[in-house]
Amino acid sequence: MRKPTFDMNIFAERRKKLGQQIPGSALVVASHPELIRNHDVHFPYRQDSNMFYLTGWEEPESILIVRPGQTPETVMFVRRRDRERETWDGFRYGPEGCEQEFKIDKCYPIDEFEKVAPQLLSAVDSIYYRQFKNKEVDEKMEHVLNTVKQMRGRTGYGLLSVHDADTLIGEMRLVKSEYELTQLREACEISAQAHLAAMRFTRPGVTERQVQGVLAHNFYMRDSAREGYGFIVASGNAATTLHYNFNDQVCKDGDLLLIDAGAEYNYYTGDITRTYPVNGKFTDEQGRVYEAVLKVQKAIVDFVKPGIVFKDLHDMGTSMLTDAMLELGLLSGRKDDLIQSLAQKKYYPHGIGHWLGLDVHDAGLYFKKGEPRPIEANMCFTIEPGLYIPADDTSAPQKYRGIGIRIEDNVRVTSNGVENMTTSVPKEISDIEKVVGKN
Repeated sequence: MRKPTFDMNIFAERRKKLGQQIPGSALVVASHPELIRNHDVHFPYRQDSNMFYLTGWEEPESILIVRPGQTPETVMFVRRRDRERETWDGFRYGPEGCEQEFKIDKCYPIDEFEKVAPQLLSAVDSIYYRQFKNKEVDEKMEHVLNTVKQMRGRTGYGLLSVHDADTLIGEMRLVKSEYELTQLREACEISAQAHLAAMRFTRPGVTERQVQGVLAHNFYMRDSAREGYGFIVASGNAATTLHYNFNDQVCKDGDLLLIDAGAEYNYYTGDITRTYPVNGKFTDEQGRVYEAVLKVQKAIVDFVKPGIVFKDLHDMGTSMLTDAMLELGLLSGRKDDLIQSLAQKKYYPHGIGHWLGLDVHDAGLYFKKGEPRPIEANMCFTIEPGLYIPADDTSAPQKYRGIGIRIEDNVRVTSNGVENMTTSVPKEISDIEKVVGKN
């Protein structure tokens, strides 16, 4: 693990804020397991977002316990120092280093979790823990909970009740602090500049993978640690597949190229999509579909303000895109009937956007007590309408077949409107045509 580059007071304050919400209970958060890529090669390790959010800790095989009002209040179980493994895999903090550097009250070796955790949890009324996320830790927790039950003897108490930790922490993560906004803006700007570089590089004959290489190069050169999610670089009809990820085809003259890619910076990720012609010039048909999607995207961005509900944005996108489908001849009939029957999902199968932050599809509830929640200042999310017309869709007008378009920006809700954090990459047709291929 690298030396920490973050202010540990930020994480201590988050734990304090969380503790105020669960008096008498305890929180248990585990790191992500390491995963094999092939044979004896692991995937690059990336910490569980909740573990990082509360600790800044990046090592695997770790568990955090928070017990508000008790001593010790924060406890971590981490890997022991191991000179041989550190020679191969890098520096470890060990329990002592974790206490000293990460503002944790008490740390133990991870192999002592099943022995020590029951003592820590025996006095609480309930625990917050996300089950079925880490099988190995689930098994450890089963042992711990049964031990706590035995420790209570004939008191009449059964197993500790378990609440979902991810929902609890997700609500904390939804409204971003100024520190988080700084990280997220940087992730968005790195992402935007990479998209701009990809536009300039694109021309007939390059491959999708070469374009991906330009994106990745610009991510890393601007100090991004990794991509926030798998690259989507889809030319021609491949753009009608929402999560296309082969990225191995030649970009052809006359085709559109859809890129959905975002850089991760200090664990926060951007998420931008742009669609543009490989040869730098939209055809009339491509331009007609593109302008229809852009009109929707800009209208919804402008509509964002505190107090509206996210469902309103979804409904607005559905309504406006159904209008576009009728105008383009993709659908026919009465608009309300089409929406009621979900006919529009043939060409617009997803929603208008999602929360954005530590995860590309970030934590936080969209509904509370069965009702759509109002949007608040410093919530961040994407706005990404699209139209996807497969080449083999014989019911669509021939001139539009094989066109897939999505336009996605990342926004922050302000006190009275919206901040678009991804304006550095063009989306107007005239601006795009000035950039594509002009390396």
